[in-house]
Amino acid sequence: MAQTVPEMLAEIHAASFETPRPWSATEFAGLLSMKGVFLVTGDGPSFALGRYIPHEAELLTLAVAPEARGQGLGRKILKAYEKEADRLIALKSFLEVAADNEAAISLYLSEGYSESGRRKNYYTAPDKSKIDALVMEKRIKHT
Repeated sequence: MAQTVPEMLAEIHAASFETPRPWSATEFAGLLSMKGVFLVTGDGPSFALGRYIPHEAELLTLAVAPEARGQGLGRKILKAYEKEADRLIALKSFLEVAADNEAAISLYLSEGYSESGRRKNYYTAPDKSKIDALVMEKRIKHT
């Protein structure tokens, strides 16, 4: 039996994250059923899930399966998310990222995001330690 879209997303997410905790297929199904939520998928096992409200987009999560990393898929899927946010006429994009996720932070900074806030002790790591969330934003340039 073929996997559903939420099951495929949950599988990639579980392989990609410990902190924040991976989301379940049920959580993905719920998010995908919400108004304003959009999914973009990449060439390989990668995806970005976003949410749009008038003039703002939020990157809910971006994941690239571990075996596909180092090929530029994260950058490609981030650009695809931003293209969809632009199509929806978002003026800004927001995201949260664990303060210890150096690879993701480096990607977001290199693509023009900047830190606009910090949520202290926002995430709980598997060892129960607390990790801050960086809130980042970027102005969407319409063409």
